[in-house]
Parts: sequence; C-alpha cells; structure tokens
Amino acid sequence: MEINADVLIVGSGVAGLYCALNLREDLNIVIVSKTKITETNTYLAQGGISTARDEKDIIPFIEDTLRAGRYKNKKESVSVMAEESIDNILSIIELGVNLDKVNGNLLFTREGAHSINRIVHSKDMTGKVLADTFIKQVKKRKNITFYEDTYLIDILKCKGKCAGGILIKDNKQLNLHSKVVVLATGGIGGIFNNSTNQRHLTGDGIAIALKNNIKLKDLQYIQFHPTALYDSNIENRRFLISEAVRGEGGKLLNLKGERFVNELLPRDVVAEAIYKEISKSGLPYVFLDISFLNADYIKNRFPSIFKECLSRGIDITREPIPVSPAQHYFMGGIEVDLKSRTSMEDLYAVGETSCTGVHGANRLASNSLLEGLVFSKRAAQSINKKIDKTEFVKVFTKRIYHDVDILKKQTRKLVIEEFKRRSSKLNDELFNYR
Repeated sequence: MEINADVLIVGSGVAGLYCALNLREDLNIVIVSKTKITETNTYLAQGGISTARDEKDIIPFIEDTLRAGRYKNKKESVSVMAEESIDNILSIIELGVNLDKVNGNLLFTREGAHSINRIVHSKDMTGKVLADTFIKQVKKRKNITFYEDTYLIDILKCKGKCAGGILIKDNKQLNLHSKVVVLATGGIGGIFNNSTNQRHLTGDGIAIALKNNIKLKDLQYIQFHPTALYDSNIENRRFLISEAVRGEGGKLLNLKGERFVNELLPRDVVAEAIYKEISKSGLPYVFLDISFLNADYIKNRFPSIFKECLSRGIDITREPIPVSPAQHYFMGGIEVDLKSRTSMEDLYAVGETSCTGVHGANRLASNSLLEGLVFSKRAAQSINKKIDKTEFVKVFTKRIYHDVDILKKQTRKLVIEEFKRRSSKLNDELFNYR
C-alpha cells in the first residue's frame, strides 16, 4: 500500500505531537505510533516542566543545567532551551494545558540540582495532562491523520535524502512517501531489565540511524533515576517516585533510619549513593520518607503516587517508600543541530531519540519535557519555512516485510550490540540488558 503525505512524524509523545501542532495547517501530516497513542514515556512523566522563572533566571537556569550535565553539554543548545522556555510554557497554556496555580499565578516546585523553585506542574501527572491536551488538539486538526499500532521498519531514501518511511500496519507493509520525516521514537528503556520506561521503547530511532549511517552522539550517557518504587519482578516497568517528592522535602533513609545523601543533588550522584548503600546493607532498596508532611497535602500533591503505592500496600502518609535506582533517560541519540536536523537531509529527530546536547552527561530534572517542547517547535518552524521548496519524490521499494516480531527482535539486538560496543566501561550490574 502506498500513502502520500507532506510530513511523516514517527512517535506520539510530547515532541511528536507538539511538532505537529506547530506545523502549518495546510500541510498533510501523518503521525504513527508503535502501539497506542498514549503509550509513551511522556504519559508517565510525573514531576513537571522546568522553565526560567523570568529573564533574570535564564543565566542561573543555564548554569544549573550545565553543572548537572558535568559541563559536557552543548552550551548553545542549553542557552536556546532556557531562553525559549518561558514562551513555550505560555504556548502550552494557550493550548489548554492546566498547570497548578495559586491565586492565578503559576505554582513552582523544586527538584534535584535546581538552585531555585522553577518547575511548573499539574499535580504528579504533568506528562499525562500535557499528552491528553495535545492529543485533543491534534484530533481537531483536519490535516493530521493518526495510525496507531504502526511500526517503522526503515526510512525511504533518494539521492541521500529522506523521502518517507516503510511501515507495518495490521501485518501489511505501508510505504509512506513524504517530503520530510520527523523521528520522535522515544527512549531505550525497553532494552533494559530495570527501567521506568514503556517496555516497547527499544531505541528504534537509533536502529534507523545505524542502518542508514546517520550520525549518533553520546550513546554512553544513560541516566538512572534514583527513586523508582522497588519491584522484585524485573519484567515489570518500574513505577517512578517523582523527584518532586524529594523537592517537597522527602528524605532518603537507610536500613538504620539514617539520612546518607543530600536528596537534591544531581540524579547521578544520588543514584550512586543509593546503589552504594544497597551494596553495603544487602537490602535491595532504601527508604524515601515523606510521611511527616500533612496527609491531605500528600494526597493532593501526589495523587497518582499515593494511589499506586497504596495498591501495593504502602501508605505513604504513614510509612516510607522502598526505592532503588532504575534506568530512566537517554541523554545521547541521533545528533541534531539547533533546528533538530539530522545529518541526512529532510530527516529531523526530536525528543529523547535525538541528541541536542542539552543534557550533557546527566539530565537536570524536568528538562526532558522542556527540551521536547523547545526543539520540536524549532523543527516545525524549520519545516514550515523550507517544505515548499522541498521536492516530493516517490521512492518505490519491494516488499520486505516477513514477521514483525522478528523485525523487532532484530532491532533490539542491533541497538544492544551498539550500546555494548560504545559503553563497555559501564557498570555491568546496573546495565542489565533484556
């Protein structure tokens, strides 16, 4: 089956959807999702979206991001993100995103390695609220078509330029011809035993880049979140206990009930401290305690965390939460410029599958949603300006589909082998591949 479009967007997280919403409404846009449209890491994001509070906070925000990233960041990208943060927060509010406010003013919280409170949020369901709002807005656009349960096998190429994608939908191969392709395929957590990510996110964008000699960057930079709810079943996706819990005063305690680390240090530092404490005590977790706060405040501020923990027999208003580190975020990815362009013409990458250089060696808390907003909008602006001059080329390809499960296993294997090759010095016990 052959389909034509102006723009193909692969992925339905914050970056893919926001890119679509910022594209011109006279363009024919197709969004495809590997599973259901809501089964993204965006939907799981709890804490919030970081932003400069005002013009005076831009420089401190940049410095906090650089410090957390061990100064391995691309400073130009960090500056762009900080400088455009306020405008993007205002834009999503205009789209209908309901952020927490007090007396009509945005409510800011603090998370690890931020020097001030600068995280906007919607209780502890910020990603879900963001995604639901964007999905609602996208469905209003007559120029946008959705394909769920649709798997990208490879891109179509012509004379070194991207010209569409080869997809599988309902066990049928679809060749989608487009002027531009935007990869928003998400993270890599599905290749790890121990991850907070959706299990189907296995680095598909990285596999596409490897197959087509597209530049990659910083594959060795993989972040572990310090506080995932302990789960002895490694096949389960780990439930995240938001950094905002520590931002609101939550304390990390060892087996003896003693604090052993400053809870608001960068994530890599806190995760390492917890790992050392676990190794020393023999207990596979430590405790995160917020029970000293008012019970009604806890239930209102962290309703989803309260509900999930209670379903597992843990009342966080009365007792501490057992937590341990889990793979959470990928700072590397497909190398892109400030307009989210990859090394292949007419191919863009946004969100976690891309590497803008913003995060460096360690992502500052709540910068992921912000990066997805800022650089997907920049991608859309670039596409809007150049697409009328972009030639539409219909590339015909033979049927290559055989078994989709085999294809997915091959993709996972390709990505794992590349990570092992580039990340041989990583801790074998933490980096436990599926």
